[in-house]
Amino acid sequence: MKPTQAELAAANGRTIADVIAPGLRVLFVGINPGLYSGWSGYHFARPGNRFWPTLHAAGFTPRQLAPAEQMELLRHRCGVTNFVARATARADELTTAELVAGGQRVSDLVQTFQPQSVAVLGITAYRAAYARPRAALGRQPELLGGRPVWVLPNPSGLNAHYTPAGLAGVFRVFRLELDAAFPLPPPAPG
Repeated sequence: MKPTQAELAAANGRTIADVIAPGLRVLFVGINPGLYSGWSGYHFARPGNRFWPTLHAAGFTPRQLAPAEQMELLRHRCGVTNFVARATARADELTTAELVAGGQRVSDLVQTFQPQSVAVLGITAYRAAYARPRAALGRQPELLGGRPVWVLPNPSGLNAHYTPAGLAGVFRVFRLELDAAFPLPPPAPG
């Protein structure tokens, strides 16, 4: 079922709960929910958003999850939050002050839940939230909440700089770097 324009408009300002728990390999940090996500209550829910297919293609999940299955991410030691919790039609509706406050909120979450790593999905939001105007994609020299942080491309379908295959490739390189830095324990015998 698709939302009507009125339902999407009514989703403006709604929030979505974080998908987070102790013991994560990675906490993915989005900018903020779009109206489709605000309407549905699920992260990266808009058709055409490439987050879910990219996670699967990069090897974070054994199959492509649907947004309604977002809690399954925890079984794969992945979580999701946003810098800003409120849904908007476009990320450019957010103020720098909101992103800075969101950066502090994310830092606090990381200190509380202690994921092995943090992946920020969007270079512009990272630069604004942490006053790092020259930050580039990839692993950052500074820590976030005491944890290593990578900046990855935003998976929005509006990000025309990356094809689905190119986006999956960047996320796969990130996963391989995680595997090298934080090897997974071998499966239990049996």
